[in-house]
Amino acid sequence: MGELMAGNGKKIAAALAAVGLYLEQEEAMVAEQKGVLKEPEITGFSQWSHTGRQEMMTMRRLTQLRTFTRF
Repeated sequence: MGELMAGNGKKIAAALAAVGLYLEQEEAMVAEQKGVLKEPEITGFSQWSHTGRQEMMTMRRLTQLRTFTRF
């Protein structure tokens, strides 16, 4: 009986690997579906972020105009 099991070892390993792969794919599919149903958070207008972006653009413009000689 041991000789019969030795020949089936590779088949059993392949079957277990296939089942494991199937389960991983199923879990990934469920996780993906949960992600699709989840609504993105909508953030409102932030005066601080607007001011920060405006300041960055101003600094870039002044740098391009070579107003600053060094930093």
